[in-house]
Amino acid sequence: MNYTVITGASSGIGYETALAFAARGKNVIIVARREEKLEELKATIHQINPDVDVIIKQSDLSISENVYALYDNLKEYTIETWINNAGFGNFDPVAKQKLPKIESMLRLNNEALTILSSLYVRDYSEVEGTQLINISSAGGYTIVADAITYCATKFYVSAFTEGLAQELQAKGAKMQVKVLAPAATETEFALRSMDIDTFEYEGTIPQFHTAKEMAHFLLDLYDGNKVVGIVDGQTYEFSLRDPIFPYVGRVR
Repeated sequence: MNYTVITGASSGIGYETALAFAARGKNVIIVARREEKLEELKATIHQINPDVDVIIKQSDLSISENVYALYDNLKEYTIETWINNAGFGNFDPVAKQKLPKIESMLRLNNEALTILSSLYVRDYSEVEGTQLINISSAGGYTIVADAITYCATKFYVSAFTEGLAQELQAKGAKMQVKVLAPAATETEFALRSMDIDTFEYEGTIPQFHTAKEMAHFLLDLYDGNKVVGIVDGQTYEFSLRDPIFPYVGRVR
């Protein structure tokens, strides 16, 4: 049996992505901190497709040792797709950032994603049909005021993933590596970014996508041969593109 791993699956894009893959008959391994939300997701998946196998892994990936433990715990499964969706944002001027929160954001957005990507590529890059999809942001291509550190974490995700895609292509590897860059999306993102309890996208944000729309964009990226799936921050149109950052190959 093959599985799709989705981190950050308890809500938002990760939650809807799990539903979208399950609707296609894909077995899923769903990962998040909130086990009760994962149980709810599992029940919903089985309403859509009772034949799909759903594995729950509760883990806080902002804790470094949990990242290695998660991957080790999944070695008994055959993983055809790995989606690094877990992450969060922050809106504060740099001088007023809560540094413990920033440390956690760096560990989750960058460290965990890099380690899990590296381990997955190490084991599966020569397996036909495998894909690694990392979730960045339109803020991984444009710096947004009062979200500078968050955007920097997503610039890293975008550059790392685009570079990895080209590195594997140059080697003739069988795995495809891709990056999804959403713009404003109706999820819990705003709550954690601003440390608030409630937030209404409707009437506050001029344009945004729903998490379900973004999950379907992710499927478009999954189905295609392009490296980047990005939402235009002005028009909110989604497009599939070749790598955006310059890449210079080494002469050996």
